[in-house]
Amino acid sequence: MNLFEHIGRYFVMLKSVFSRPEKGKVFRKMFFGEVDSIVINSIPLVAFLSVFMGGVISLQTAANMGSPLLPEYTIGYITRSSTILEFSPTIISLILAGKIGSNIASEVGTMRVTEQIDALEIMGVNSIGYLMFPKILATTLFLPFVVIISMALCLVGGWVAGVQSGLYSTETYLIGIKAFWYEDQFYLYYALCKTMIFGFLITSIPGYFGYFTKGGSLEVGRSSTKAVVASSVAILVANYILTQLILV
Repeated sequence: MNLFEHIGRYFVMLKSVFSRPEKGKVFRKMFFGEVDSIVINSIPLVAFLSVFMGGVISLQTAANMGSPLLPEYTIGYITRSSTILEFSPTIISLILAGKIGSNIASEVGTMRVTEQIDALEIMGVNSIGYLMFPKILATTLFLPFVVIISMALCLVGGWVAGVQSGLYSTETYLIGIKAFWYEDQFYLYYALCKTMIFGFLITSIPGYFGYFTKGGSLEVGRSSTKAVVASSVAILVANYILTQLILV
């Protein structure tokens, strides 16, 4: 099956995903379960990565501040801009594509090869909507909150790294964090907007590969690998397109 056939079948799948859930009570229970398992459980990993990456960004910026024409608060400003524009929304989404995507693809793929999905369809349940809609909605709506936490911790990591190393003071760093904020706050809305799209891709693409898995456990592993690669590529392509449409 070539790329265009995969894309066509993917959109056909999405049409079924967004059909009305079977029962509101069941859907709400599954939705909040997915919020906990997909979103909440990802916060510790995101927090750990954000603190250290914020420190790396600020230290690298400070190390390359060789021009006396640049004010010291530029370190905080660049750390803030890099965090909001790319690191938190894009890099964190790529990392979660590996964590969340492989889990979803293997979970749904295992249900397919063990004929659990066939059993749902025999009972008259819209299996793809039943399995995927709560996951997609939970990640799309709540991933921006995880990214906001990542942004805050990244800035904290930059502050701790710089102050502990003696490269700049707390006052200088905070001036850079607040510099030109009124002109740049649109970047925050842009970052959260594309994070929602990334969240949609992180769950829907692995769900597609898992749902159409054929064979046994070996094929489940292959579907999981394909899902991570495809969702990562989709995030990078979407990031480029959104940047062209919104920022340029």
